[in-house]
Parts: sequence; C-alpha cells; structure tokens
Amino acid sequence: MADRPRRVPDRVLRLQGDTPEARGARELVVVRNGQRVFGQIVESYLRLVEFATDGYPRLIRLPRYEPGSVLVDPDRGFGQPIFTRGGARVEDALGRFHAGEALADVADEFGVPLPDLEGAVRVASRLAA
Repeated sequence: MADRPRRVPDRVLRLQGDTPEARGARELVVVRNGQRVFGQIVESYLRLVEFATDGYPRLIRLPRYEPGSVLVDPDRGFGQPIFTRGGARVEDALGRFHAGEALADVADEFGVPLPDLEGAVRVASRLAA
C-alpha cells in the first residue's frame, strides 16, 4: 500500500494574501546554498493543488497541458494524469493515437475535447524529443 501524502499544514494553506506566513514564504532561503526561493513561484504552484477538508491534497492540476485541462486525482485513473473532461487517462488516449487512430476519433471515443487531446500530444512529443 502506498504511503498517503503528508497533510499540508494550515500555515501552507494560508500562503496567499498578506499574512505572516505569506510574507515568510516570500523570504524563504535554501540553507545549504543561501539561494532565495521565489515566493511567487511557490504560491503559483500551491494554487494548482486542491485540498480536501482534512487538509490532504485531493487533486493537482497539471499546467503543462494548458490550454487543455489535465489533472491527477488519486481517486480516479489510478493516480495517473486524466483529462478533466471525459475522465480518460492521458496514457490510454495517447496509446490509441500512437496506434494509428485519428485524433478526432480518439477524442470522440473517450469524450475528450479535441483541443485537450491535441495539447496532450504536444506535451508527449516534447517529452519524447
């Protein structure tokens, strides 16, 4: 059984805005080399995570696939990236495309908007290069 992700402390959830925690996050420094952590980048990535009421991460939106919409939800798709609309695993849809099916047919069969599927093909192409 996989380890459950650690609970995100409440202070991390309050990083947005002008709270002491938010100001502190903007001033983070990596101890071993003294480099500053870019607070805006940290905050922007935290906005991609949706938290459940118990404080644990519930799902993560993957910005690499924008303008399409792909996310990771441990309760769907076995924790693999899935299309927000249609719910198909990205890997399954791309497998059909790589096997020779037309993108429009794959999109129709999986209920995924064609632009989302095209975005996934672009991401997969960049990863393979």
